[in-house]
Amino acid sequence: MCGTPQACTGAEVALTRVFTLLGKRWTGLIVAVLTNNGPAYFSELRRTVPGISERMLSDRLTELADAGLVLREVDEGPPLRVSYRLTEAGAALRPALTELAVWADRHLPASALRPPGSC
Repeated sequence: MCGTPQACTGAEVALTRVFTLLGKRWTGLIVAVLTNNGPAYFSELRRTVPGISERMLSDRLTELADAGLVLREVDEGPPLRVSYRLTEAGAALRPALTELAVWADRHLPASALRPPGSC
């Protein structure tokens, strides 16, 4: 048990904020790609996250930037290119993502759910 109603409410509020952002389709995968591969251009992200549309990738990157997890950098051209990298706050998600992957390997059968865009 939580001990006090305030403690339960605080945890629920924090987890609600996390899953409201990272629980959206594709968002967690985008963060994972940037965590594992480092900074990437938009086109690289599009190729690395199979099945995501350009519009959805753009929307999710905007949300992550607005949340302070991703930094958008414009490389002046020609050609004009836009790259994305994790901020310090975004990079701080690495241990949590690693633990989630370990948990999934132990407790979530591969046949239970397939990631978006997988075969």
